[in-house]
Amino acid sequence: MSRETLFHIIEYDDAHRSRWSTVYDVAMLVLIVMSIVPLMFRTQTPLFVWFDQVSVAAFMLDYLLRWSTADLKHPRQSRLLSFATYPLTPMAIMDILSILPSLGVFGRSLKVLRMVRLLKTLRLFKFLRYSRQIQVLVRVLKKERKILLTVMGIAVAYIFVTALIMFNVESTAEGAAVFSTFFDALYWATTTLTTVGYGDISPVSSVGRFISMLSSLFGVAVIALPSGVITASYLDELREQKKAS
Repeated sequence: MSRETLFHIIEYDDAHRSRWSTVYDVAMLVLIVMSIVPLMFRTQTPLFVWFDQVSVAAFMLDYLLRWSTADLKHPRQSRLLSFATYPLTPMAIMDILSILPSLGVFGRSLKVLRMVRLLKTLRLFKFLRYSRQIQVLVRVLKKERKILLTVMGIAVAYIFVTALIMFNVESTAEGAAVFSTFFDALYWATTTLTTVGYGDISPVSSVGRFISMLSSLFGVAVIALPSGVITASYLDELREQKKAS
């Protein structure tokens, strides 16, 4: 098998669509799920250890194959530079960080074991590479990043301003006990803006409750705006794919 054929299998795209590339993607998705299942349990069984060993072996092979064909992904770039920079790419770093915990390179203390389990959860991000629908969503987010960043800026500014107002409004004895620090006000403003409202922190004064109502209403508008933008752009992306196919 030539390097070009191997590259088109592991770097699946619509222009070089084949049965083997689909099989490879499905197999990798199954292995990702297998590697995540043990993290849902506190105790490790021999079956879970086997899951981890098989998936890590496949991830290591996938990492090496992508590294060996890195020059084909950037044909205008020199081969040496492609091979040298591949380990520094975000996905490659994420791959190696998710593999290292299973190779026993870390210690066995409780804190280290917690970090190992946390690093293993990075394998979920491998879905970004093998799931075509997620890749479409990523392209949509990149296309609409300016609008989404603007909305995020508005939301962050509103959270900060609302938290600042609430922190000063709830300055009475009872209110100060609830909003004892500015971080408590930020936490409340964030959960209210996102319409979650856990209820563990809430204003006690009438003015504070009125501000809370306004923040909830504004939160609905802020959350709905990016949803509409993403949905419209996602549908446009799907139409373009249909035309191309």
